[in-house]
Amino acid sequence: MDAETVPTDFHRIRRAAWLAVALLAPVALLNYLDRQMLAAMKTSMMTDIPDIGSRENWGFMLGSFKWVYALLSPIGGYIADRFSRRLVIIASLFVWSAVTWSTGYVTTYDGLVATRALMGISEAFYIPAALALITDFHRGSTRSRAVGIHQMGMYAGIVLGGFAGHVADQPNLGWRFAFQACGVVGILYSVPLFWLLRDPSESQTSNKSHPTSLFRAWLELVKNRDFLLLVLYFTLPALAGWVVKDWMPDILRERFSLQQGNAGVYAVIPVQLASLIGVGIGGWMADAWMKRSERGRIFVSALGMILFLPALFGVGFSEHLGLAVGFLILYGIGWGFFDCNNMPILSQLVRPELRATGYGFMNLVSISCGGFADWGFGRLRDQHVSIAAIFGIFAGIALISVAIVLMIHPRPELAPKDS
Repeated sequence: MDAETVPTDFHRIRRAAWLAVALLAPVALLNYLDRQMLAAMKTSMMTDIPDIGSRENWGFMLGSFKWVYALLSPIGGYIADRFSRRLVIIASLFVWSAVTWSTGYVTTYDGLVATRALMGISEAFYIPAALALITDFHRGSTRSRAVGIHQMGMYAGIVLGGFAGHVADQPNLGWRFAFQACGVVGILYSVPLFWLLRDPSESQTSNKSHPTSLFRAWLELVKNRDFLLLVLYFTLPALAGWVVKDWMPDILRERFSLQQGNAGVYAVIPVQLASLIGVGIGGWMADAWMKRSERGRIFVSALGMILFLPALFGVGFSEHLGLAVGFLILYGIGWGFFDCNNMPILSQLVRPELRATGYGFMNLVSISCGGFADWGFGRLRDQHVSIAAIFGIFAGIALISVAIVLMIHPRPELAPKDS
């Protein structure tokens, strides 16, 4: 091979790796935009669809998305490990965008539950495939940063979704327009994505070399002690995470007598901007720490979880809006540290052929529990259980999570290497 070929190939691979991240960040934005719009427009939707009836029903509707999403995530991950991650991503985007568009036309509670369940089917295939594709391209010192940039797209989607309450409050727009417009944008974006997004070459990944049956893949995963610890660690903080995403606009609206639009902004913008900053800092810290220790990403993630403790207590007990928002910002930074390192840590525990399947399994457990958290939170609020008590429990769960992640030990043979 010519001496100049290696640098040329290196730069070509690096460009392709960062192009994949750039193309997928907007998809991540759309993935989370429709979820947050639902939370921000709750009052308008319950008024327009009166048979929703109660907060418990609203929580069940939120849970229906998560349960379907969770059940199909391992299957979506397995398909992404066996076939083209690129095609899985594009198909998922197109279908969920069509479902988002159709949500703008529902008129009954049952119809709303059905569209959320369909959304769960289509979105279940995206995250495992996208994160596995990114870690296929970014195999060493850029892995946490690359995943972090992708997660920034999610936070940007949640931020935009936080303004949806204002859209819903506009008589000439409304909540239906928000869903219809978001769906059309996603359908249109799937076209350039089809032409520009590529799978890594076989020289960059071994994930298609050794096909494994779904049963054997699951068996290998459940026999991996450190993987099971990661599943537990991935799940416990998500109980609070889903409640913050799905219920915080309603919590602030009720607690501080805010209008729907303002409650959505206060509940979403500060915490998601903080998370966006957190994934940037956390990704950089993790990649730097990995140069000194194979557990660098684990330590950074644990640091983020430590920030959860005062943040969740503070949110639960704050009697002033400004103070509550301040604690939400601290929570957001901690979540960013946690979020940008889950897939990179997984990549240190399981073979490349099982990355998407493994992440899908993590989603199965975590989001199933998140659905029950949404439903249970609505039920507890109907029974007038205090916010302080609920968030105090969440803080205790965060403390347990710190101990769990520090018990995880990477496999030396899977140590990341630069492209």
